[in-house]
Amino acid sequence: MTLHTQNAQEAQTVQAAAPAPADARPRDIDTSLLRNWPLPMPSDDTDKEGRGHVLVLGGSSEMPGAVILAATAAMRAGAGKLTIATGRSVAQLVALAIPESRVLGLAENAVGGFTVEAVEALDPLADKITAILIGPGMQDEEATARLVHALLPRLQGSDTRILLDANAMGAILHPPAGVNAPFRFDVPVLVTPHAGEMAHLTGIDKEDICATPDRHALEAAQRWNAVVALKGARTVIAASSGERWQHEGGNVGLAASGSGDVLAGIIAGLAARGADLAQAVGWGVAMHARAGERLAERMGTLGYLARELPDEIPALLQQTASEAAESPSRRPA
Repeated sequence: MTLHTQNAQEAQTVQAAAPAPADARPRDIDTSLLRNWPLPMPSDDTDKEGRGHVLVLGGSSEMPGAVILAATAAMRAGAGKLTIATGRSVAQLVALAIPESRVLGLAENAVGGFTVEAVEALDPLADKITAILIGPGMQDEEATARLVHALLPRLQGSDTRILLDANAMGAILHPPAGVNAPFRFDVPVLVTPHAGEMAHLTGIDKEDICATPDRHALEAAQRWNAVVALKGARTVIAASSGERWQHEGGNVGLAASGSGDVLAGIIAGLAARGADLAQAVGWGVAMHARAGERLAERMGTLGYLARELPDEIPALLQQTASEAAESPSRRPA
């Protein structure tokens, strides 16, 4: 099976992993699968726009670090151009922390959320970005949901990959006026809840979600029209089509502040490069886990920091891509 995907302006043809039937066991995201699911790669003369433009929308006065972690990870995953939209109160701090980025300062409400007027500031970017990550470090779930719903109509008319993390997933619980919850997306988006967030979004006990994650991930994906990555020591990924994947790896050192922001950023960077949502999250989860494993080998399982994970990603991606190119199981399209 071949997947024709757009690497920003350049069409790329890659070998895609065959989907699993809805009633089959989830496919393992392992080295064998990744070898047969190679990421879109830029040619030698591709410019930064051709490598993909990612917008990271998030941060707040209390959590400016989340958007810094996510944005750094997106660049380490290979995106060519980065824009950050964050609270006006922390925009200068964020700009100094990431000199590679354009930074937009957005108006904030009394509790640190963004107002829907932010859409006006972001609208000129809608036709220029290839992926948007919304949520890391954002406060005020209801205000965030209003902003997401104001942005979606503008984004869903384009080829932009949309990723919702953290408080931005609250858009499912807080639909626009006149629409019943849970909200169903017109165009599939990616959501990345851990078990506690999934319990919040569904009203199902966390213990039940942990006991049967495959069922809950698939039901949510089909109910919301989304790709759902239910994160944990065993991460389950489900698409509304019924396709499912699973990944086990990493270590307990990844269960630390900021780790999820890094994962979301890796996925966003891969999506900006042209990977579809399922491929971006599959590769992202695997690279995030392997980064934790590499740090644990050098530093110990406990005590490495989320900010150290992104530096491992470029070498891991190159190593895995080289293995894919050398693998006899990979057939030309």
